[in-house]
This record gives sequence, C-alpha cells and structure tokens, in this order.
Amino acid sequence: MLAVTDTPDRGRRHWMISGAAAGLGMLAGGCALAPLGTPPAAPAASAVATDPSLALHVLNRFAYGPRPGDLDAVMRMGAETWIETQLAPERLTQTATLQAALSERALLNQPHAPTLARFARLQGDALSARLTQEERDAARQQLTKLLQQVQGDARDARVLRAVYSTRQLEEVLVEFWFNHFNVFAGKESVRATAGFFEAEAIRPHVLGRFRDLLGATARHPAMLNYLDNASSVRAGFRIPPGITLPDGFLPPQGLNENYARELLELHTLGVDGGYTQGDVTELARIFTGWSFDRRNPGATDAFRFYPARHDDGPKRLLGQDVPGRGQRQGEWALDLLARHPATARHVARKLAGAFVADVPPATLIERLSATFVSTDGNLREVMRTLARSPEFLDPAVRGGKFKTPYRYVVSAARACDLPVTSPRALVGTIARMGMPIYLCPTPDGWRDVREAWLSPESLRQRVVFSAGVAAPTVLPEPVVAQLSPEARAVVTELPPSERLAIALASPDFMRR
Repeated sequence: MLAVTDTPDRGRRHWMISGAAAGLGMLAGGCALAPLGTPPAAPAASAVATDPSLALHVLNRFAYGPRPGDLDAVMRMGAETWIETQLAPERLTQTATLQAALSERALLNQPHAPTLARFARLQGDALSARLTQEERDAARQQLTKLLQQVQGDARDARVLRAVYSTRQLEEVLVEFWFNHFNVFAGKESVRATAGFFEAEAIRPHVLGRFRDLLGATARHPAMLNYLDNASSVRAGFRIPPGITLPDGFLPPQGLNENYARELLELHTLGVDGGYTQGDVTELARIFTGWSFDRRNPGATDAFRFYPARHDDGPKRLLGQDVPGRGQRQGEWALDLLARHPATARHVARKLAGAFVADVPPATLIERLSATFVSTDGNLREVMRTLARSPEFLDPAVRGGKFKTPYRYVVSAARACDLPVTSPRALVGTIARMGMPIYLCPTPDGWRDVREAWLSPESLRQRVVFSAGVAAPTVLPEPVVAQLSPEARAVVTELPPSERLAIALASPDFMRR
C-alpha cells in the first residue's frame, strides 16, 4: 500500500532527498532548473482511439493526470467519447471512497448563511467592550475553531475531489473558475465563506452559462467582502438613526471601485477590453447597495440590496445609458458584460492558455470566442469546441505546460494511487510549494504558466515530497507513462527504492 509519509528519521530523510536530487540532476542534465526539453515524440493526432500519447494528453489537461487503468480506458473508448462523458458530469457516479470522505465534512453541504451568522456573532463577542476579557478570549477561541473547521473541510474536500472524483473535468474547471473569480480566504469574513463561494457560486455553473456564473459570484458574500463592494455606498450616505454597527466596524465610507475595476479587468472584458476609468466609476455607482447581512442572513442567502445606499443618479456604461433603477441596474450591467465580444475573447484566451499552451494560438482564441458568442456563453459548448480543435489535438502542444504545485501533488497522488487518508498532509505540501488553497492574495489568482513556478524553493519542495512517497516494488504504470524513453532508461538503472522518488522529481513528470 502506498502512502504519503513524513519520515521522522532525519538522517534517512536527508538521504532520500539527496538521492532524489542526484537523480533529478541526472535526468535534467545536472540542474533542477534546466529547461523541460522536448516532449516525447507523439503519433499523429488522427489515431484518436488507440494513441497513448493523446490519451495521456487528454488526462493531463481535462483531468489531474491518470490513475491506474485510466490510460487504457481512454484508449479503449476513444478520447472524444471520454471527453463527452466528462462534459456530462451529472451522469457519472462518484466512488464510495469519495462519498464517504465528503460525508465526514458535511459543513459545506449547508448554505453559507448559518456559518456566516455564527462567524459574525463570535467576531462581535471577541471585540465587544461589554463583555469581560475572559468572555472575549472564549469567543476568540471559538472563532478560531470555527475557521479551522470551515477552511479545513473546504481544502480537504477540494483535494479529495481532485484525487478521487470520476468527474475530473468538473474538478479542473472548478479550480480554473475559482482562480478566475479569485477571493482571498485571509480577509475578514471571507475566512468563513471562501469554501462556500466555491460550493455555491462556482461549482454549479462551470459547465453552464457564463452569465449565471458571473451573477452568482457578484452576489456572494465572499466576493462582496473581498473586493469591498459590501461597503460601497452613494455619496452622502449616512447610517440611519437607530441602526448600530457591530463592535469594531466602521460605517461605510463612500464609493469603492475595487469590485467594479476587477469585474471589468479580470472577470469580463479583460485589461484590453476597451473600457475607461470613467466606466470603472460608473460601474461602481451601479453596484452601490449590493451587500450582505452578516448578523441576520436568513436561512440560506446573506445577499441584500439596500436601496438607501444606492446611487440613483443617471449613469452611462460603455457608451450606453443605464436603464432601470436600483438592483436592476446591476443585473443589466452583468447582462451587458457577459455578452460583450471582449468578454468572449478574454474568456477564450484564458481557457486556451489553461488547456492548450501558455501562449495560446490566435486561431483557437477566435474559435472559442465565436462559440461563446453564438451560444450565449454556454461554457459546455466552449469546452467541447476546445476539445475538438486542431490546436488542442496538435501533438506539438503535448507536454508543453508545466504543472502548478497543486497539479503536481494531485497528479502524483493519482498516478501512485495513494490512499489519501489525511488530505491535510497534501494540503500542507501544496502550501509549502507556494500555492496555498484559497489563499492567493491578489484578485487575478494563481498564474498557470511555467515561469511562475520554476523557483528553486518550489522545486526543492517537489523533491522533498517525492522522497516522502513510499516506494513500491514496481513503478506505477501512470508514472512510467509520463516519462520519456531517456528518463525511463535512467530510472531503471537506479536501486528500486529510489526509482519512484526520482521519477516524480523528474522534469518529465512535471510536464503536462
């Protein structure tokens, strides 16, 4: 049985790391930071049903790499058929292992409102001047325990799904779209709601309409808090008499443009989408009043639109007069942005960069953009177009992307069929490699390009991880499949106890 180990014997661990580093040097020409090199030669893309190179390519891009038996399954049914099954994840039954593991983390099966209300109460008590120091300390301890549970369960669930889910494309897209609409779980109430943001705003819409995904993120307390729209109000707004704020909270300070700016630059049009600073300000005015109630959120949804906070004056966005009043103006703006040609191009460019090449072909961007426009942002159809495109099927792009820390650890766990009895260990490993789950501090999310992760410390952590995976007698077939013939020759000359560590630490295994 394979397992992730944390060897207490420091001498043995030092030997394992040293051996892995030496082997990595052999495979990479003596330097862990050497270029990835040319991927193994691949057959022509037309051999869809039998081409092992294409099967591996599909599993590395539309899944988190192969588990034992996956390559044979894709080759047997054909890549296109396998992808079609992944495009209908609701028809795929989850494994009993995953279902049991998720049932132990039931908090995220609830809506966000009860957890947010409890967070707000404990936070208020921890800051309250009306309570004793002992009572405040007790509230802080309970608050810490709550955040540890909700964040821990969310990270565990993310990793468990990535490793075990039969709905691999869905998991890859959840990661992609969370990154696109990133929120930082180190800020205020986002600490309690980031996992719910993924479960409620991202996961249900990754193969649906982009407009629905955009609207769900715009209304969610995690986004409203992270980009400060919850406190954005019209000029001259004052808290009405008789309304008290929780201890430690300042009244809204006026118009805040953070969400409006990122909505244009990151979520929809893109930095080159043709908007101006005036559009940012007008969009911020449109979204005044979009907030949430942390103290009395109701049973399910804490989102609130507060008319008194909304700027009712005339507005123009992207050259158009804004119709309607109140919340309807925000919905109109989301409609406009979701259907804008610049949004289609921006989304197409990001998807092509994630699934095909760091510098995606212009022809593919145009093809995906056209599908986005013609289907009113149907993300399932956009992904189907990508999967069938000659750019994706081109053998030249196979193995051309570099695994992020998250993908590296998850793909190793899948390839080695690790029993992930303690997902926190993998979560911690990913964090030490520089990519802590839900903790990217900037709105643009983690970068999915090679140069972002080719740092000495990140690669050293990969070697440490590879050295800590218990070595089997025979190398797992999914690991061998990801090595070039030259790397396989080097690995087979090593002692059996070192082969897996060297294979996982090799540049070949870091490609996808």
